[in-house]
Amino acid sequence: MKFGLAFANTGPFTSIDGLVELAQAAEANGIESVWTVEHVIWPSTYASEYPYGPGGKMQGTFAVPIPDPLIWLSFVAANTKTLILGTGIVILPQRNPLVLAKEAATLSHLSEGRLHLGIGVGWLREEFDALGVPWEKRGKRTDEYIGAMRALWAEDEASFDGEFASFESVSTNPKPPGGEIPIVVGGHSAAAARRAGRLGDGFFPGKGSLAEVSELIDIARQTAADSGRDGAAIEVTAAHPGLFGEDPVGAAQELRAMGVERTMLPAFGLLGPEGVAAKMEAVCAAIVAPCASI
Repeated sequence: MKFGLAFANTGPFTSIDGLVELAQAAEANGIESVWTVEHVIWPSTYASEYPYGPGGKMQGTFAVPIPDPLIWLSFVAANTKTLILGTGIVILPQRNPLVLAKEAATLSHLSEGRLHLGIGVGWLREEFDALGVPWEKRGKRTDEYIGAMRALWAEDEASFDGEFASFESVSTNPKPPGGEIPIVVGGHSAAAARRAGRLGDGFFPGKGSLAEVSELIDIARQTAADSGRDGAAIEVTAAHPGLFGEDPVGAAQELRAMGVERTMLPAFGLLGPEGVAAKMEAVCAAIVAPCASI
């Protein structure tokens, strides 16, 4: 079982000192990856329902820093050697796919292939409105953008013809190592699971009970098979509340039986009076080390 840190670019880890301490302590104690969150803007008022917490609203206020994922991860890359750099997620339909392909390829190239590009369709309609990006058909836009980026990463003089992205005989360099970057599809809906099955290298259902997550994994695997892909090759990431309980090994074993290969610990769970490095060492000794061989 691999362990990642979720919400890594939040709180005290938005500063250079904070992110370096977090990243280096994670790498030194057996954490495999760090995963960011994203919002380009935070509307002062919004009617959209936040799906990942009680009350339907994001925690905190608009003054809370949320650094750009790729720029934040570039600082992590410069201060680590092996840590996987995960976006969890970037809101793909809000971004120009050619610009994002260039940025992601550059970070992957400079980090020697450590970037995993987690993507999602977004939930905050007001953010789309402020950016001038249509809310409708954002799922189809996401699918096309994945194809467009992969075309640009794979070869020079690439072409792509879609409703939302279209280009002919264009090149962008540097290329990511091997001409590809793993795409991790995030989301807790059946549509996200099907997208992971059709197009993803990985799947990260962001919430749900264990039964609900297991069902989503089954949907992703079956969709992959229906699409002529190997469903078992889709790397699944999911969390388990029992990891911080009395039996973290049992929780990890339950996840593994569901087909989960990576689980998440919240970065903000590493805050405490003893300091991040000491808390990281204690948490990893209690949870990560005993579960590493599962």
